[in-house]
Amino acid sequence: MANKPASTPKSEARVGAKLVRYGRVSGAMAGLAAKLAGERFLGIKIERAEHADQLMQALGNLKGPLMKVGQILGTIPEALPPEYAAAFQQLQSNAPSMGWPFVKRRMKAELGPDWESKFQSFERTASAAASLGQVHKAKAKNGALLASKLQYPDMQSAIDADLNQLKIIFGIYGRYDNSIRTEHIHTELSERLREELDYELEARHCKLYAHMLRDEKNVVHVPEVIDELSTKRLLTSTWLEGEKILNFVDAHPEKRSRLAMNMFRTWYVPLYYYGVIHGDPHLGNYTVRKDDSINLLDFGCVRVFRPEFVGGVIDLYNALMTDNRDLAVKAYETWGFTGLSNEQIDTLNIWAKFLYGPVMEDKVRLIGETSGGIYGRETAEKVHKKLRELSRGKGGVSVPREFVFMDRAALGLGSVFIHLKAEINWYRVFNELIAGFDLETLRKRQRETLKKFGVPPAK
Repeated sequence: MANKPASTPKSEARVGAKLVRYGRVSGAMAGLAAKLAGERFLGIKIERAEHADQLMQALGNLKGPLMKVGQILGTIPEALPPEYAAAFQQLQSNAPSMGWPFVKRRMKAELGPDWESKFQSFERTASAAASLGQVHKAKAKNGALLASKLQYPDMQSAIDADLNQLKIIFGIYGRYDNSIRTEHIHTELSERLREELDYELEARHCKLYAHMLRDEKNVVHVPEVIDELSTKRLLTSTWLEGEKILNFVDAHPEKRSRLAMNMFRTWYVPLYYYGVIHGDPHLGNYTVRKDDSINLLDFGCVRVFRPEFVGGVIDLYNALMTDNRDLAVKAYETWGFTGLSNEQIDTLNIWAKFLYGPVMEDKVRLIGETSGGIYGRETAEKVHKKLRELSRGKGGVSVPREFVFMDRAALGLGSVFIHLKAEINWYRVFNELIAGFDLETLRKRQRETLKKFGVPPAK
C-alpha cells in the first residue's frame, strides 16, 4: 500500500478554515431551520425580523456561495418568510469588501509581482463587493477605464462546505414542508455556483452575450473582456458607466416604458434565439446609460437551456391561450415534470397563468398588480398552499432544475417592471419576439454558437 502523502501547512490551513466555516454556517442556517421548525411544530414564536437581520449579517460576513444562495432565496416567493426574504435582498449590495493588503496579494498571485505596471492606475478601494469576489475600478495603459473582478481566496473550499450544509438545510425544510421537493434545486444551485468560480468560463459567457446581442446596439451594451489582464480567478473588462435603474422610477412614463422594453429584450432575445438566459437579474448587474440603453454586467450565472425546454415555454403559452390541456401536459413533461395528478396540473397552471398573464392580453397594461413586497408573492403563496394540501400523504412536486433560474429571471424582471410602472402591450412585444420560432433552427443556432465561444451545452 502506498504511503499517504504528508499534509502541507497550506492544506492543513485549508482544512482548518473549512472546519471553521462548517461551524459558522451550521450555526447560522441550522439556527434558521430549527427556529422555523419550532414555530411550526411547537408554537414557539420568534422575532423573525431580528433573527433575519442576524442571519443576514452572518452570511454577509462569511461571503461565498451561501451568501449567493441567500440572494437567490430572497427573490423566490414562498421560499422563505417575508422577513427573511427582505433581509436577504440586502445581501445583493451590502457585502463588506476585502482590504488593500488582500488585494495586493491576490493580484500578485494572478498577474505576477509586476502586476501594477500593467495598469496606468488601480483603485485601492473596491467599487463593489459581492458574494464570490469584488470589483476594482482601474485604468488601462491606453487610458481606457476598466473593471477588475477579483475572486476571494479559497472559494472552492467554501463551496464544498456551504453546499453540504445547504443539503442538510433542505432536508430540514423537507420535513417542515414537503409540497416542493428540492433535490433538483440543490443540484442546479451546486452546478451554477461551481461555474461562477471559473472566471475563464465567465469571460466566454461575456463574449457569447456580446455576440447574441450584437443586433441590439441601441438596447444593450456588453463589456469587452481584456484577455491579457484576466485569469481563472481574475476577470478584467471595460468599465461601462451608468446609473441605477431605480433612479428612474419617477421619470416620464415614456422613458420608463422605454427602459422596460430594453430590459425585456436584453433578457429574452438570448433566450428565444439561442436558448440562453442571464440568471442573475438583481439591481447590481445592470445600469442605465444616458440614451436609456442598458449596460448588462456580471456573466457568472448564465444558464443554457435545452432547445426542447424553450419549445416547452412556447407550447405552454399556446396551451393557455387556447385552453389546450393536452398541450399543457406535453409542455410540463418536456420540462421534466413527472407523475403529475390532474389537481397538480391545475395548480401549476395557476402559476403559469400568472407568469404568462401580461402576454395573454392584446392591450397596453402594467406587467402585473401587486400589493407590495416581492413580485408574485401572493400568487406563489396560493399555489404553494394548494400543493401542500395535495402532497399530504403523497410525494410533493419535484421541480425541474431549469426552473430555478428561469423563474428567478422572470420574477426579478417583473419586479423591475413593477418599480418602473411600465405600461406596454406585452402581448405584441412577446409575439413579435417568438414569431417564426422553429425548434430545429434554434437547435442548430445554439449548437454552432456555443461551440464558437467554448460554452458547454445544457445538461
